Amino acid sequence: MTAPAVPLPAGDEERRRPTGAVVWITGLSGAGKTTLAQAAERILFERGCGVFVLDGDKVRHGLCADLGFSLPERSENIRRIGEVARLFYEAGQIVIVSAISPLRADRARARALIPAPCFIEVHCRCPLAVCEARDPKGLYRRARAGLLPEFTGISSPYEAPDGPELVVDSATTSVAGEVARLVDVLERRGLLTPRG
Repeated sequence: MTAPAVPLPAGDEERRRPTGAVVWITGLSGAGKTTLAQAAERILFERGCGVFVLDGDKVRHGLCADLGFSLPERSENIRRIGEVARLFYEAGQIVIVSAISPLRADRARARALIPAPCFIEVHCRCPLAVCEARDPKGLYRRARAGLLPEFTGISSPYEAPDGPELVVDSATTSVAGEVARLVDVLERRGLLTPRG
């Protein structure tokens, strides 16, 4: 027998309102999404914010280990990431999602889960040739050899955002400068709430 749920006390709605945010970083493999996410996490943590990076690769090995890379499975992957990001947001955290998330429709569904001022889409823009030259995991080499079917940017589409809140050109700008721009967006929206 389970005990009945006890509702939270009424009143002081402002204290009960989530004060988190979702920063959704999208871009090709090798564009610098994870580098940007980890650098931003460090700066926000130092400023006393509750922050967590939700990395697409780590999610793929855990929560989404049952999914492949067809477009429907990619959509389901992004749906799950969006739902987890919403839970972090509701807990008052700044969650930084670092995931290729190649389709606009999937990112729009994730955006719809979060109140408008609290969702910040960041396009980590980088030419395909630069991403291929970086190729930190050797994925482009394998895709070009036909060993990775349905690889984003090679044999599967990537739809760049139409109107992201921030565009980061990782081929020509410094990580520190782009993190400062991202923090500025969060600050101007009143989303930097230190813990406690």
